[in-house]
Amino acid sequence: MTTFESISRPTDEEAWLATMAPPLAAPARHEFDFDVAIVGLGYVGLPTALAYHASHSRVLALDVSARRIDTIRAQGADLLDSDRLRLAEALDRPDFVLTSDPEQLRRAAAVIVCVPTPIDEHLVPDLSILRAACTTILSTVTPGQTLMLTSTTYVGCTDDLLVKPLTEMGLSVGNDVFVAFSAERIDPGNASFGHDEVPRVVGGATPQCEEEATRLLLRYVTTVHRVRSLAAAEMTKLLENTFRAVNIALANEFADICSSLDIDVADVIDAASTKPYGFMPFLPGPGVGGHCIPCDPHYLLWQLKRSRVAAPMITQAMTEISARPHRVVDRVQTVLSQQGRGMTGARVLVVGIAYKPDVEDLRESPALEILDELIRRGARVGYLDAHFDSVALAGGSSLAGIVDPVAFDADLVLLHTRHRDTDLSWIDDRQIVLDTTYRGVDVAHRVNL
Repeated sequence: MTTFESISRPTDEEAWLATMAPPLAAPARHEFDFDVAIVGLGYVGLPTALAYHASHSRVLALDVSARRIDTIRAQGADLLDSDRLRLAEALDRPDFVLTSDPEQLRRAAAVIVCVPTPIDEHLVPDLSILRAACTTILSTVTPGQTLMLTSTTYVGCTDDLLVKPLTEMGLSVGNDVFVAFSAERIDPGNASFGHDEVPRVVGGATPQCEEEATRLLLRYVTTVHRVRSLAAAEMTKLLENTFRAVNIALANEFADICSSLDIDVADVIDAASTKPYGFMPFLPGPGVGGHCIPCDPHYLLWQLKRSRVAAPMITQAMTEISARPHRVVDRVQTVLSQQGRGMTGARVLVVGIAYKPDVEDLRESPALEILDELIRRGARVGYLDAHFDSVALAGGSSLAGIVDPVAFDADLVLLHTRHRDTDLSWIDDRQIVLDTTYRGVDVAHRVNL
C-alpha cells in the first residue's frame, strides 16, 4: 500500500483490519482503558470526542478548564443538534469520561490534541497552548500510544514539539510510540457535512506511524488520505485555509467593484455559480472571523518571513481581510453623511455579532472591531444578538446587548450576521439599513456595503 493514497473503511471490520500493515516491530503494548483521549474540548475537540464515541470507541475527553468540563456536563456547550443528542447519550455511558486530570492520558491508546493555535496582536503565531498540551502528553506518554496533532500550525511543528522530544527521551518513534499530524476539518454550525463523511488527511513520522494513525482515524471517518510526511500534512491545512482567504479577499474586491458600477454582487455570484466547473462561490462580507481564515495563513507567512521567502498574493489578501472592518465603519460614516447625519451621536445598531450565522462564537469576529471603532468615532452603539448578553471590547470595556431594538431607535441598522431566528420586522422605513451580508433582500430599503 503506498503512502499517498485515499483509504476508505469497509463495512466489514475484519476485512478492513486485514488491509492494514502489521507493526514493523513489537513494542511492549500496554493494556489501555480507553481507545482514544481527546485533549481540548472546544469547537473541534468536543465534536471529535463525540464522533469517536458514536463509533463505539472508549473515549477519555480532557480539558484543563474545570469550568468547560462543567459546561459540557450541563449540556450547555454550543453544538449542532446531532452532537447534542450524542452528548446526552455519552454522558450516561461509562465508556465516555470527562476529566481535567492530565494523568488520565496514560490510560488511552491514542491521544489527539485539539487545542487552539491563535495569533497575537502582532499577527505572530501564539503556540503557548499547543506547547503546553504537548508538554503534558510527553509527561504521560506510554509505550504503544499514538500521538496526533490536529491543530493548525507551521510546517515542522509536529517534529519540533513531539518527535524530537520523544527521541531525546529515549523512545523510538515508529516503534515504541507513534506520531502523526491530521488537521481537523470541522466547520462549526454547519450540519451539511457529518464528521465521519469528511475525508481526513494524515501524515506520519514514519511509515508505521502513518499506519497506526490511519487505523485511529478510520475508527470514525470513512475516508483517510495519506501523504508522505508530517510536513505535507501540515502544509495541506495551510493551503486549504489560505485558498479560502485569498478568494474571500477577491470576493470583497468584486463587491466593491460592483457597488461602484451599481450592480448587485450577490446576483453576479449566483450567476457565476451556475457554471458546473472552474468556479467556486465565495461570498463578500464585513470581514472574516473564526479561528481558521484570519489566523492560519499568518502561520505560513511567519514561517516564510523567517526563511526570507516572499508570498505577495497571500500577504495582500491578508492585508485586505484585516482592513475590511475599517471599510465597514467608513461606509457607515458615508451613508450617514449622505442622509445629512454625522457619526457623532448617531445611533447605530449592529445586528448579529457572531463571526458566522447560528454559532455562539466570537473568535476573531469582525463585529468586535466594528463596534469598537464605531464607539471611538463617536457613535452611540448597540448590538442585537441573542447568543451574547454582553461582549468585551478593546481596552477592557464591555457592551451589553439590546433587548428591544424598537426602543433603541437606531438611525442606522448594520446587518452583520443574520442567524436563522433573526427577526427584522421591527425595522421601519425611517431607518437606514447597511447590509454587509449582501443577502438581506427582504429589507426593501437596504444599501449594500
